[in-house]
Amino acid sequence: MTTPNGIDPSVPPSGTGCAECDAAGGWWVHLRRCARCGHIGCCDDSPAKHATAHARSTGHPVIQSFEPGEDWFWDYDTSELYEAGPELAPPVSRPLDQPAPGPAGRVPADWAQTLR
Repeated sequence: MTTPNGIDPSVPPSGTGCAECDAAGGWWVHLRRCARCGHIGCCDDSPAKHATAHARSTGHPVIQSFEPGEDWFWDYDTSELYEAGPELAPPVSRPLDQPAPGPAGRVPADWAQTLR
């Protein structure tokens, strides 16, 4: 059931990593989950910024952090941060054994310098 702000709490995440980065062999800094369709994309600190691209291309404006211990939401339409929101379908974060940045084995040794 989709709420007026476009959140569908019943939809599970699309996977455990950024869908586009996984397909292309890329890497990410942090992960974000579309609160409407469950798409997992990489954050704006990541090289590809797939979460923002997904929001723009689909019109799904609300994301939730997909990082362990974080449950905040961001609305791209209003540029508002929400410290809490509805509980989304599990799992609510990337696997604890998956590092950030990640995934293991694909992050370049000089990753911090590549983001400057």
